[in-house]
Amino acid sequence: MHPFSFTTAETAAVALRLAAEDPRARYLAGGTTLVDLMKLEVERPTQLIDITALPLTEVTTLPNGALRVGAMVRNSDLAHNEDVRRRYPMLSQALLAGASGQLRNMATTGGNLLQRTRCPYFRDTAMPCNKREPGTGCSALHGENRGHAVLGTSEACIATHPSDMAVALVALDAAVRTAGPQGERVIPIAELHRLPGGHPEIETTLAPGELITAVEIPALPFAARSLYVKVRDRASYAFALASAAVAVDLDKGVVRDARVALGGVGTVPWRSRAAEDALHGKPAGAATYRAAAEAALAGAVPREHNAFKIELARRTLVRALTRLEANPA
Repeated sequence: MHPFSFTTAETAAVALRLAAEDPRARYLAGGTTLVDLMKLEVERPTQLIDITALPLTEVTTLPNGALRVGAMVRNSDLAHNEDVRRRYPMLSQALLAGASGQLRNMATTGGNLLQRTRCPYFRDTAMPCNKREPGTGCSALHGENRGHAVLGTSEACIATHPSDMAVALVALDAAVRTAGPQGERVIPIAELHRLPGGHPEIETTLAPGELITAVEIPALPFAARSLYVKVRDRASYAFALASAAVAVDLDKGVVRDARVALGGVGTVPWRSRAAEDALHGKPAGAATYRAAAEAALAGAVPREHNAFKIELARRTLVRALTRLEANPA
């Protein structure tokens, strides 16, 4: 691990000033990803700006009914929040499906959104990786790629986005509030993460030094009828091979509205509007669900070891929709 300085920021303004003064500084919240990457020498910050003292730990209901989640709210606290469990069960389930109990007690809302891929080539500094060192190549293209993405890929990168929480938030049309050099702004979560294209090293639309302060989840009554299903190699502390976050508004057996997002298969948390369109106005049932699953994976690009993910993701989505229909409460 390379030498670095450590500074505690008592206010967001101080944090922003420190970040502006040192382009290689990094914000430190729970540290569950950053510290690991520093040990591996993937991340080499010259300064850590400790933001744990910032007053960003509240979950509040806004006048318009939206739920505002402070960026420093711990994953465990958010998963067990009564409003989240009642209004957005898919979010609670996604959080509880991620990592381990100890990590959830440390990981934060903002940090979860910004966690970096678990691609082994990205984490191995001896291997070429465009995300870590632009222009060196993507070792996963012709290497071991069983866990890699089939949606949103490019010839420069096929790394999978690791977050469970972000998949649920994308399905819920959440928005990310930030503070930065140009002031405050609101970013629709679907616009936060960037597809790799030719520049996989640029992972988000955040400006240098910009700080996530909160996530806002809009009031969505039918999200109370939602579910997160995750398929993985083992039951604990494993990243998704495929996952699905679904919410469905049913009226007399017909789908009036739906939200669908997939995890474990995309380079970003993957909102599938194609699947939602395939569900809209159709009778609930196996045929409709399968059609939605086909639509969701229509653009998938398999590699040598991960072609199985396409059918696995289809079946995961069908399972989620079927379980939701059978257990609406």
